[in-house]
Amino acid sequence: MAIIIEHDKRRKRILEKALDVFVEEGFENATYQKIADRCQITRTTLYLYFRNKREIFNYSIKQLLGDVEKDILSVKGDRAQSSPDKIKKTILVILNRLEENKRLLSVILDYLISISRSPDTLQETEGGESLSDIRIRRRTIRLRHILATMVIEGIKAGQIKKIDVAAADNLLYGLIETAIFRLAILKRKSVPELTNAVELAVNSLRACCTP
Repeated sequence: MAIIIEHDKRRKRILEKALDVFVEEGFENATYQKIADRCQITRTTLYLYFRNKREIFNYSIKQLLGDVEKDILSVKGDRAQSSPDKIKKTILVILNRLEENKRLLSVILDYLISISRSPDTLQETEGGESLSDIRIRRRTIRLRHILATMVIEGIKAGQIKKIDVAAADNLLYGLIETAIFRLAILKRKSVPELTNAVELAVNSLRACCTP
């Protein structure tokens, strides 16, 4: 058991130190060796945990998305709250996670910019989307689906107005995109001003009889 705990601690430390390197150097300039040096371990030891810097980066994103989805599903399964309240809490939980991981967001932005400049990623698919667009869409579709499901459940329960679900989904997800923009591009430390915006958005969806 002690060995497993030690491995978990080391993996966490690697991710933390790798993030420091990504933030300071940018994704393209960060190297596997620089990450190993920052962690004060050899490349051979680092290989025991991650095969390359991209795997480290992807694991960080996967971990963030996993934490977000776990939070969301916990809120979604709370039967004591109305659908509008669940939606509000869900978005606020996501904003909180984004604030906690604003450094990772800046690295993700740097990565997306770098792949958009690559000839391979500029090739368009038959549908007219770039490969980078497809990657982003796949990352967000699960979250948008959960938000849409909450809206539909609220409409069926009479707690949310009979509205266009897609339009409501765009409104709610737009708040998340705004937070990402402010944290990753404008370099804000936090986005407390969006709390009121979330409140207004959710209230606009409530059925007239819902408090």
